[in-house]
Amino acid sequence: MSDGISRADVAHLANLARIDLTDAELDRLTPELTVILESVAQVAEVADVDVPPTSHAVPLSNVFRDDVVTPGLTPEQALAAAPAVEQQRFAVPRILGEEA
Repeated sequence: MSDGISRADVAHLANLARIDLTDAELDRLTPELTVILESVAQVAEVADVDVPPTSHAVPLSNVFRDDVVTPGLTPEQALAAAPAVEQQRFAVPRILGEEA
């Protein structure tokens, strides 16, 4: 178990990181960082060479389906229900350049 981190250590680290901490922030952060260091130390005690590193507590599986090519609509089928067709394409109202 670690002895924790001192207020001077936190101030030194903040200085290295160019973070300007007030005395109140140093008083608040010092015990919080001590708890964090103790927690990391506990995890390090549990982790062994037999435990493989992982990023998640439960195994993840891909939720996507396989990328399989399937036949799609023909252009005629796709345009069959279109309100307007122009040169085998969907015809839509012009929205830009109407005043030109």
